Amino acid sequence: MLAWGSVMIVRPCGEQAIIVDVTEVDAEFPLRTVSQLRRLVESWDVDGIVDLVPASTTLLIMLDTARVTPMDVAKRLNSCDLRDAPADTDDNATLVEVPVLYDGPDLTSLAAALDWSPEELVRRHCSTHWQAAFGGFAPGFTYLVAEDPLPPIPRLGSPRPSIPAGSVGLAGEFSGVYPQSSPGGWQLIGSTTAQMWAPERSERPALIKPGDRVRFKAVY
Repeated sequence: MLAWGSVMIVRPCGEQAIIVDVTEVDAEFPLRTVSQLRRLVESWDVDGIVDLVPASTTLLIMLDTARVTPMDVAKRLNSCDLRDAPADTDDNATLVEVPVLYDGPDLTSLAAALDWSPEELVRRHCSTHWQAAFGGFAPGFTYLVAEDPLPPIPRLGSPRPSIPAGSVGLAGEFSGVYPQSSPGGWQLIGSTTAQMWAPERSERPALIKPGDRVRFKAVY
C-alpha cells in the first residue's frame, strides 16, 4: 500500500543495487516522495542495505547481496506504506549553517526580475530552511529545496565558462553551492568560505548530505 494509491517502479540496477522510480506515485512533487521513501528505508532494520542515493525522481538502494537479496528488498518496497516514514523534522535531521556574502554578480538583476530589492531576495534566501534533496554534478554539490519556495528561477541564457568554488546560486526550484570551480548556468547571488567537499573529512567529506537541513546566514 502506498500513500497515494499508486505503484513504485522497482528495477534491478546491476547485481548489487535496485532503483525505485516514484514518478507514478507523485508526479507533481516527486522530490517529496523520494525524501519520504528515503526516510522510510533508513528506518528499516534490514542488514545488507549499505547506501541510499536519492535523485529527483528515484532512489538507488545499494546492497550487500551476501546479506540481503534484491528480491527481498523489492518485495518489501512493493508492500510498504509511505505514511509509515518518520516525520521530516529538525529533530531527525542535521542542520548545516552556511555563511554567505551576498555579493553575487546576478543578485541585483535577479532581484529586479522578481520585482524585489536585493535586500528582499537576500532576506527570503536566508529566512527559509532548505532541504538537501540529492547530490549533483560534482562531489559535494547538493540540490537544495526551500521549505518556503521562491518563484522558479530561470537559468542564464549562456552558461559561464568558469564559476568560482563557493559560489551560491539559484536555478529552477533549487539553490546550491558550487564545491569547485566549474562551468555553470545558475544565477549567482553570493559566495561562501565553507568548504563543500573535503576528502580529508573521512566521516563527512560532503558538508551537506541528502536529508540535511540548510540555513544560509548573511555575513558582511
